[in-house]
Amino acid sequence: MINLEFDGMVFQEGNTYVAYSPKLDVSSCGGTVDEARNNLKTAVRLFLEEAEKMGTLEEILRESGYEKADFGDWQTPRLIATELMSVHG
Repeated sequence: MINLEFDGMVFQEGNTYVAYSPKLDVSSCGGTVDEARNNLKTAVRLFLEEAEKMGTLEEILRESGYEKADFGDWQTPRLIATELMSVHG
Protein backbone atom coordinates (compact mmCIF):
# COMPACT_ATOMS: atom_id res chain seq x y z
CA MET A 1 0.00 0.00 0.00
CA ILE A 2 1.27 3.47 -0.85
CA ASN A 3 1.34 6.52 1.39
CA LEU A 4 -0.66 9.30 -0.20
CA GLU A 5 -1.60 12.84 0.77
CA PHE A 6 -4.94 14.18 -0.40
CA ASP A 7 -7.03 17.30 0.08
CA GLY A 8 -10.31 16.95 1.88
CA MET A 9 -13.16 19.30 2.60
CA VAL A 10 -15.95 18.96 5.12
CA PHE A 11 -19.41 20.44 4.83
CA GLN A 12 -22.65 20.00 6.69
CA GLU A 13 -25.89 18.56 5.30
CA GLY A 14 -28.57 18.73 7.99
CA ASN A 15 -27.18 16.96 11.05
CA THR A 16 -24.55 15.06 9.04
CA TYR A 17 -21.02 16.13 8.20
CA VAL A 18 -19.76 15.09 4.78
CA ALA A 19 -16.02 14.81 4.08
CA TYR A 20 -15.00 14.85 0.42
CA SER A 21 -11.76 14.49 -1.51
CA PRO A 22 -12.37 16.35 -4.79
CA LYS A 23 -9.31 15.05 -6.66
CA LEU A 24 -10.03 11.40 -5.80
CA ASP A 25 -13.82 11.88 -5.91
CA VAL A 26 -14.26 9.91 -2.70
CA SER A 27 -16.54 10.93 0.15
CA SER A 28 -17.81 9.72 3.50
CA CYS A 29 -19.79 11.15 6.38
CA GLY A 30 -20.22 11.18 10.13
CA GLY A 31 -22.04 12.73 13.03
CA THR A 32 -19.12 15.06 13.82
CA VAL A 33 -16.42 16.77 11.77
CA ASP A 34 -13.75 14.45 13.20
CA GLU A 35 -15.82 11.35 12.51
CA ALA A 36 -16.40 12.46 8.92
CA ARG A 37 -12.66 13.10 8.46
CA ASN A 38 -11.71 9.72 9.88
CA ASN A 39 -14.34 7.98 7.76
CA LEU A 40 -12.98 9.74 4.67
CA LYS A 41 -9.47 8.49 5.44
CA THR A 42 -10.83 4.96 5.72
CA ALA A 43 -12.80 5.32 2.48
CA VAL A 44 -9.74 6.63 0.61
CA ARG A 45 -7.54 3.82 1.98
CA LEU A 46 -10.08 1.19 0.87
CA PHE A 47 -10.47 2.88 -2.52
CA LEU A 48 -6.71 2.86 -3.07
CA GLU A 49 -6.36 -0.76 -1.92
CA GLU A 50 -9.05 -1.89 -4.35
CA ALA A 51 -7.55 0.12 -7.22
CA GLU A 52 -4.17 -1.45 -6.48
CA LYS A 53 -5.71 -4.96 -6.50
CA MET A 54 -7.39 -4.22 -9.83
CA GLY A 55 -4.19 -2.81 -11.34
CA THR A 56 -5.73 0.61 -11.97
CA LEU A 57 -4.12 2.63 -9.18
CA GLU A 58 -1.51 4.40 -11.29
CA GLU A 59 -4.07 5.29 -13.96
CA ILE A 60 -6.50 6.66 -11.35
CA LEU A 61 -3.81 8.76 -9.69
CA ARG A 62 -2.61 10.21 -13.00
CA GLU A 63 -6.19 11.05 -14.03
CA SER A 64 -6.66 12.72 -10.63
CA GLY A 65 -3.69 15.04 -11.24
CA TYR A 66 -1.03 13.22 -9.21
CA GLU A 67 2.48 13.04 -10.66
CA LYS A 68 5.09 10.42 -9.91
CA ALA A 69 8.30 11.94 -8.57
CA ASP A 70 11.80 10.74 -9.42
CA PHE A 71 12.09 9.03 -6.01
CA GLY A 72 8.90 7.01 -6.61
CA ASP A 73 6.41 8.85 -4.39
CA TRP A 74 3.29 10.46 -5.81
CA GLN A 75 3.16 14.27 -5.71
CA THR A 76 -0.22 15.54 -4.60
CA PRO A 77 -2.06 18.16 -6.63
CA ARG A 78 -2.75 20.91 -4.10
CA LEU A 79 -6.09 22.55 -3.58
CA ILE A 80 -5.16 26.23 -3.38
CA ALA A 81 -8.26 27.86 -1.91
CA THR A 82 -11.91 27.34 -1.17
CA GLU A 83 -14.32 30.13 -0.51
CA LEU A 84 -18.02 30.83 -0.47
CA MET A 85 -18.98 32.76 -3.61
CA SER A 86 -22.26 33.93 -5.05
CA VAL A 87 -23.71 35.22 -8.28
CA HIS A 88 -26.68 37.49 -8.66
CA GLY A 89 -28.87 37.54 -11.75
